[in-house]
Amino acid sequence: MQALVHPNGRLVLREQVYRAALGRGGVRLDKLEGDGATPVAVLPLRRVLYRADRVRAPECAVAVEPIAPDDGWCDDPAERDYNRMIRLPHDGHYEELWRRDALYDVIGVLGWNDAPVERGRGSAIFLHVARADYAPTEGCIALALDDLRRVLAIGVTEVLVVGG
Repeated sequence: MQALVHPNGRLVLREQVYRAALGRGGVRLDKLEGDGATPVAVLPLRRVLYRADRVRAPECAVAVEPIAPDDGWCDDPAERDYNRMIRLPHDGHYEELWRRDALYDVIGVLGWNDAPVERGRGSAIFLHVARADYAPTEGCIALALDDLRRVLAIGVTEVLVVGG
C-alpha cells in the first residue's frame, strides 16, 4: 500500500492526511549526501526498527526488529558500509540509532540508494518520529509517533514523494 507525500508536508494514505516533517533541503530529484533533502522517488518500506525499551513493536506489513545500543547507520560515502546498518564502534561517519531523544523510537527503513548503493547519492532515509514542532529533518520523513504507528498498522509498504 502506497502513501503519498507532498512537498508541503502532507502524507496521504487511504484518504487520511497526516502532518509530516520533511528535509531541511526540501524535496529533490537529484538527492546527494549531506544536502538535507528528501528524495523525490518511490521509496519502498524495507523493514521497521524500534526501541523495545521504550515502545512496543509496531504492527506493520514488513519485518520488525528491535534495535540495540550498538546499532548505527553508516552515512560516510568513503566507507564500504555506506548506507547500511552497522554495529558500533565503526570507522568513518555514522548515525547512532539508539538516540537519547525519541526520534528513532520507531524507524521505517526506506529503500533509497540501496539497490545498488551509489556513493554520495544519500543515506539513512527513514520514516521516523517527528520532533514536537515538526522541525525539518536531514532528509527523512517524520510523523508524530501515533500517526507513524497508525500508518504502519494500516499496511504502508512504500512512500511516493512527489516534487513541487
